[in-house]
Amino acid sequence: MNEKIIKTLEFEKIRAKVAGQTRTDYGKKLALTQEPLTDSQVIQQLLDQTDDAMQIIRYNKYLPIAQLDDLSVPLKRLAAFADLNAKELLTIKRCLEIVRDLKRFLDNEEQIANELKELPALIASLVSLPDIRSDLARSIADDASIYDDATPKLKSIRQSIRLDEQKIKETLENYTSYKYQKYLSEPIVTLRNDRYVIPVKSEYKHKFGGIVHDQSSSGQTVYVEPQKVITMGQELANLKTAEREEIQQLLYELSVLLVPYQEEIANNIRVIGKLDYAHAKAQYATAEKMSLPLLSKDRYVRLKEARHPLLTLDKAVKNDIIIGQDYQAILITGPNTGGKTVLLKTLGLVQLMAQSGLFIPANEESTVGIFDNIFADIGDEQSIEQNLSTFSSHMSNIVSILNSATDKSLILLDEIGSGTDPQEGAAIATAILDYIGTLGSYVVASTHYPELKSYGYHHANTINASMTFDSDTLAPTYHLVLGVPGRSNAIDISRRLGMPEVILQQAKSGLTDETQDLNRVISDLEEKRAEAEKEQRIVEKNLAESDKLLKDLKAQTAFLKKNKDRLIAEAKEEANAMVAAKKLQADQLIASIRSLQKKANAQQVKEHELIAKQGDFNQLTYERKLQKNKVLNRAKSEKSLKAGDEVEVISFGQTGVLLEKTGPKEWAVQMGIVKMKLPEQDFRVIDRAKKEKPIRATLKGGSSSHVKTSLDLRGKRYEEAMKDLDQYLDAALLANYPRVTIIHGKGTGAIKDAVWKVLRRNKAVKHFEFAPQNQGGSGATIAKLG
Repeated sequence: MNEKIIKTLEFEKIRAKVAGQTRTDYGKKLALTQEPLTDSQVIQQLLDQTDDAMQIIRYNKYLPIAQLDDLSVPLKRLAAFADLNAKELLTIKRCLEIVRDLKRFLDNEEQIANELKELPALIASLVSLPDIRSDLARSIADDASIYDDATPKLKSIRQSIRLDEQKIKETLENYTSYKYQKYLSEPIVTLRNDRYVIPVKSEYKHKFGGIVHDQSSSGQTVYVEPQKVITMGQELANLKTAEREEIQQLLYELSVLLVPYQEEIANNIRVIGKLDYAHAKAQYATAEKMSLPLLSKDRYVRLKEARHPLLTLDKAVKNDIIIGQDYQAILITGPNTGGKTVLLKTLGLVQLMAQSGLFIPANEESTVGIFDNIFADIGDEQSIEQNLSTFSSHMSNIVSILNSATDKSLILLDEIGSGTDPQEGAAIATAILDYIGTLGSYVVASTHYPELKSYGYHHANTINASMTFDSDTLAPTYHLVLGVPGRSNAIDISRRLGMPEVILQQAKSGLTDETQDLNRVISDLEEKRAEAEKEQRIVEKNLAESDKLLKDLKAQTAFLKKNKDRLIAEAKEEANAMVAAKKLQADQLIASIRSLQKKANAQQVKEHELIAKQGDFNQLTYERKLQKNKVLNRAKSEKSLKAGDEVEVISFGQTGVLLEKTGPKEWAVQMGIVKMKLPEQDFRVIDRAKKEKPIRATLKGGSSSHVKTSLDLRGKRYEEAMKDLDQYLDAALLANYPRVTIIHGKGTGAIKDAVWKVLRRNKAVKHFEFAPQNQGGSGATIAKLG
């Protein structure tokens, strides 16, 4: 890829934004030097790495990569068998700690790891070197100092140093007492030349004997080491020398340990840098709301709602840009300040970003091509030093482009043929477009020349386009319209600004019939385009709903097939447990009955005892409760009982006659010779009329209502999505769905987080989780209802 395009399209600003998200020097270097590539496999690999990092961020996780300095110089010194200093060893220690943390992350986040494509292999290529890491961690502190316990000898030396320092300080503090204060500039103990001294007035410098190590800038104070501490000071100096020698020996030994592992350490630095770079790209894409592009080896470009990546989200206008399948050349016409130049830069920058392994500022499912080179002649590149005019500068640049372009190149030309006589400029522009057509390159060009409006109609693989203009507000809308050439709108704008009609009519009469006819054709095309777009949106909406329904059905079918055996096994296990429990209760009842039979040999068994046992047997049968059927419950509660009613006693499985009401919700009932008091909910009135002529009733369950098994929230605003979700959950519950699928997409994760928040607080949601990979993965959530 030519370097000029990087500067022309300001791609280095994109690099800088990504580099600002990195944490390691190597990752930053990768971000700042990443070149657009032409190998589709390498590009896809870089995109997959970015997508993996995005997937981690969607789970609200982050790769555990800490700040890491460059190690190229220390590794060169290590290769030359030079000793590393404590700071360099600290950097290597941090490198190995990052390796450890990354491997732990992958082990602990198994669910995330299973969804990643590229990053697991990169992390697996890291070399841990746990023994080396332990030796460095035991010796080097995080501030690059050396721990006392690094070696036994160092620990002993430092203990002696502290004792000697304490003795010296105690001795010198005697000189700071009131007795000697008149000889001192200040009653303190300080350090000069690594020796403990006291500040003495210059006229008393011989008062304490010893050695003068320094004096103040005014000469009024000298710093004296008194005679009494000279010997102790010398011993302390010897200990500090021994300390430095021991530290140097330790650094040497640690450096020797690292020599055999230079390549492993260098590989770790490179891999950590790649992981850091991937994570930085993902963070940049998240912040700027970018998406993963699809690659087309046939150089088919279809960008959905693409926007300029260097413009803020609130200012950037989104446009659909399509080239490569039905046409290889787009000719954009229209007035100045309409957004043509920005559109050209948007296409070029999006291509550079995608071919560099970056997400793009366009909607999901956008497709980009792979070009061997991208060329651009944009803006006024007039060179004063070369004494070139604007036209000469453009022509010089275009000549260079034409000499280098191939059938796999993309060419962007802004105001082609401008800067000279309009008639000659239009002729040159037409010839240049024809030549590019023979090369087979893709070209997107903007122009003012009305002669070129007919170019797209008379040349194969070429389409006209324009930037729309709001004649009511007299302002450009910056929206691209394919298939329709642009109009200047000069007369309409002048009329709205108050230009006298007589002038406008005279100006209009100066236009050729061909120009007026062309303007009328353009106007008709714009109206037809608007109607066609409206119809297309309706068709696309219906088609999307149909596709979604089919996809949901296939997903549910696949899920049921996949989980059929598991569900059956679970049901059998549950049934076995219930049977075992009921069998135990039955055995206990049988034993009780046998006890009554033995009792019968001695005396008569009373009927109420047998009825009670029969009632216990009936309780072993599970009766389905229609608690959710409010209509039946209300009808049941409204039906009053009265004395003399023949009823079925549910708990005993017997029929009886109500005698009298003995409490607010209690009745006396006669069952044979047995009279008992029971709650009224234990009675079911026997309706003889219905018994003679049974009526079969059919209850229509809620599941027959037309409620889909999934809800798609993609593309909806937050408030709209939450409202739809609440309504959908209510409908799904009424339909008695055991489980539903909420499709929220991946994107930035904002809708997903909101969906999970709603599901957590909904008491009817028993459990929810990401869908399986074949049903949307982290782009959808399955909720179990009950």
